[in-house]
Amino acid sequence: MRERRSTRPGIVATAVMLVVAACTGGDGENGGAGPMQPPTATDASANPATCTEPTESPRDAATATRAPDTGPPPVGSVAVSAGHPAAVEAGMAALGEGGTAVDAAVAAAFVMGVVEPFSSGLGGGGAVLVQKPGERPQAYEYTEVVAQDGHLPASDTGIPGFVAGMERVHTDHGELGWRRLVNPAIELADDGVPTTEILADQLRSGAHRLPVGELEQLFPGGVPLSTGDTLLQPELADSLRAVAEGGAPAFYEDALGGRLTEVDGIDAGSLAAYEVATSRPPTGRVGPYRVLGAPLPLTGVTLIQLLQVATALGAGEAEPGSAPFVDAVITGWRHADEALRTEVADPSFVDVPVARLTDADRNAQLVGGEPLPEPAGSGGAGNTTHISVVDADGTAVSMTNTILNFWGSGQEIGGFFLNDRLRRFEISEASGTPQPGQRAPSYMSPTIVADAQGRPVLVIGTPGGSRIPNLLAAVILRWGFAGQSLQAAVDGPRFHYEGGVLYTEQLPDGAAGQLAEQGYTVSEQPPWDYYFGSVQALEVDHDEGVIRGAEDDRRAGTFAVTDAGG
Repeated sequence: MRERRSTRPGIVATAVMLVVAACTGGDGENGGAGPMQPPTATDASANPATCTEPTESPRDAATATRAPDTGPPPVGSVAVSAGHPAAVEAGMAALGEGGTAVDAAVAAAFVMGVVEPFSSGLGGGGAVLVQKPGERPQAYEYTEVVAQDGHLPASDTGIPGFVAGMERVHTDHGELGWRRLVNPAIELADDGVPTTEILADQLRSGAHRLPVGELEQLFPGGVPLSTGDTLLQPELADSLRAVAEGGAPAFYEDALGGRLTEVDGIDAGSLAAYEVATSRPPTGRVGPYRVLGAPLPLTGVTLIQLLQVATALGAGEAEPGSAPFVDAVITGWRHADEALRTEVADPSFVDVPVARLTDADRNAQLVGGEPLPEPAGSGGAGNTTHISVVDADGTAVSMTNTILNFWGSGQEIGGFFLNDRLRRFEISEASGTPQPGQRAPSYMSPTIVADAQGRPVLVIGTPGGSRIPNLLAAVILRWGFAGQSLQAAVDGPRFHYEGGVLYTEQLPDGAAGQLAEQGYTVSEQPPWDYYFGSVQALEVDHDEGVIRGAEDDRRAGTFAVTDAGG
């Protein structure tokens, strides 16, 4: 198996032995274990962005994952995978100081908003899954919402949830101080970071959407930064400093909040009313695994359904990249996309049939039915950033953040860009007319794959807009069913079907021709650069006692694995 090493100083990116003790558990889908105790939020009362506690309806109970029996967790090693080496380094430093997986993910998330301001940050939102040993998994959803007056601005900007989400998950699961976790991002914004190739490309391609004359930090003298140029962001550093010192109130109430209310679609009342939603993640059986998906209205149920249909069609036995493999995955995608567009929405407003959509037996019976409508595509590039973490206690964290499009709405305040997330209401007719406080669907899909005992074995996610479910499904199938190493699974050729066209990277000999003979219109030229995302994944091998990562050369992501005390 191939392992790659990070070139960042101080990061040892190699598989390191763990001390692993087995734990036992029952069926993951209809768990009979007692309910997890609700998290404590010691400082939630000080946060104007209040939070909804997880509740377990009969629908939730039908899909809840049974908590594995408490036992000695994996110890001795820690790992972080993220979209930029600086984010990996920040996460590993937090772990090295005794921080939790959540501490590491929060530190890495703030850094990603500095090094890739086009993809995530203070003006956006996201979701995270947290799986602790011996406990049921928990999902936090902090995507943007419609303002309290129901107004949808032309920019599609919603009330940002990133800061509230980071503070809440840190309050519930963090150990290090809040300011300590934000400081690495502040230092990078103040001291500068080299411009990556993808950032330089997005500055050139996105300039027509941006107020270039007002963005001296990105377009000095009106000229976009080039690869290797130092990116200095003093105004963003000030905004981060305010968040570090004042927490969420600094963003939702104080000076930053005051500036935000100048933006169409954002008002003081809506900022104060913002709530982080917590829930049990949707879970489905896929072969020998339990897949823990992103919470609604994200595409966790979509990915699970895609995998279940694809495996029923033989994707698990087919040669990866072959015509049968691609056809099975795409057929799964077409079924899942149809359900996404007709049934998936914000569960606070729409009753979503989670149990039915993630039922492996029911989804296996979908194959060979009526012809499905063509996936229409996402109506835009879409972009996110993903972070995967495993800590010395064996806690797994899968976090995806976004401002949606590259550069979001193109509006910049306080050195960060505001989202255009409300555009995603176009995904699903089930959402109806957007209501105050409603969340739009999203292709984001932070995912954890667990074994039959409930132990995390794969922590995975990717940017990529509407391609995300297909990209993740192909990697999971290659790794979990075809026996490929994680690196080989990440390197494997990717594909996506939308608008009547099957877009692919170069497939094995003959596969494209066979797919064309089956009626596909095949294009090996994606519609735009970075179309196929960048998977950030960590594998926990409980049999061999190792953690493995993979680097996705399609962007700048990397990973690190090292001894807990190293």
